[in-house]
Amino acid sequence: MGRIFGTDGVRGLANRDLTAELAVDLAVAAAHILGEAGAFADQRPTAVVARDPRASGEFLEAAVVAGLASAGVDVHRLGVIPTPGAAYLTSFLAADMGVMISASHNAMPDNGIKFLARGGLKLDDDIERAIENRLEEHWERPIGAGVGRIGDSFSGAASYIKHLVGTAPIRLDGLTVVLDCANGAAFQVGPAVFEALGATVVAIHAEPDGLNINENCGSTHLEGLQKAVLDNSAVAGFAFDGDADRCLAVDAGGNVVDGDHILAILAVAARHEGRLHDNTVVATVMSNLGFVQALEKAGINVVQTAVGDRYVLEAMRAGGYTLGGEQSGHVIMWDYAATGDGVLTALQLAARMASTGNTLAELATVMTRLPQVLINVPGVDKARADTDPILQGEVSAATARLGNTGRVLLRQSGTEPLVRVMVEAESHEDAQSVAEHLADVVRRILAL
Repeated sequence: MGRIFGTDGVRGLANRDLTAELAVDLAVAAAHILGEAGAFADQRPTAVVARDPRASGEFLEAAVVAGLASAGVDVHRLGVIPTPGAAYLTSFLAADMGVMISASHNAMPDNGIKFLARGGLKLDDDIERAIENRLEEHWERPIGAGVGRIGDSFSGAASYIKHLVGTAPIRLDGLTVVLDCANGAAFQVGPAVFEALGATVVAIHAEPDGLNINENCGSTHLEGLQKAVLDNSAVAGFAFDGDADRCLAVDAGGNVVDGDHILAILAVAARHEGRLHDNTVVATVMSNLGFVQALEKAGINVVQTAVGDRYVLEAMRAGGYTLGGEQSGHVIMWDYAATGDGVLTALQLAARMASTGNTLAELATVMTRLPQVLINVPGVDKARADTDPILQGEVSAATARLGNTGRVLLRQSGTEPLVRVMVEAESHEDAQSVAEHLADVVRRILAL
């Protein structure tokens, strides 16, 4: 069997690519591998299982729970709760593993299965490969009292809400905020957290029916949030994705505040409060050059990783860093969470506004975003992108031309015969010109 784990678990079209049979097999294999790693040595293993509201999550949850219990694992069903909530409760309930059933920001027909290790941590590549290798292998099935038991722990959401509220350094009385819950997993948790801290909450897209998750709403469709912020004279709006592990924001004027701005605001705040370990933030290579320049000016170091919040987290753990994130809105605050948490991110931004008295627009001036152009070049031999001497010569020439005022990044798609050409420059015209030239070179040199 080929590799089925992607950068964030197993994902695909539900009931076509991601079937009930595969869900059972994955759950069994995960139970065995984590058990052999020592987590289950002295007592019956336990797991928490959560999901977002999409319809296919209902049968996939049943399949995962059945697989775990058949392998001798006691299961706590959490119901509909954000991915970071599942991670928190994996740790809070001292479970040996956690499972989140969600396809994040993907459209409703997709779904996914994410496994979490003890402490709510994502699995590393070696563990995922080991799980894949155990799929469909013969195993000794427990019988009688050896099978796992299944129970509901729907009250776990209250513990997660209490945890989030406890991270706020100040109350939010007097602030009116709009929360776009994407008809997803944060539809209850998000409003509850802000209301508990005294904010006036206008919740939109907070009525999931199993079919409307991410549908023209949430962090990938900000138009509705922008309108709601203006219509309600709110101080800010925050948009989550389907499983609420990311957050993007909108200021009082309806302007988008992306993940780079959010991370910069939180980094400056953490440094000011003495909470930024080694004065360092972890970001990915896709972070805007303006972000890097702004943090360097503020005396903050930036460590950059490959794209993907798992790589951000790996670098944070390796260096002992406390803050990292992505342009897409995944922000990891290690003091409070082991994964990106959209509601936590929104809460900390609102708290920064309340404690400083500054608007979100004022806070966002910490950085100036450089114009960025991204061109996808399909139908090419992407494997040669990093080694072809002619292409690399053109990249070097373009980089030299831009100097300190811009940058060039070529990235291979992880799933398609496609190369992404990204250019940043002082003006959009310069970025567009360089990007188009390099895209033409890629088409000519790497054509299949």
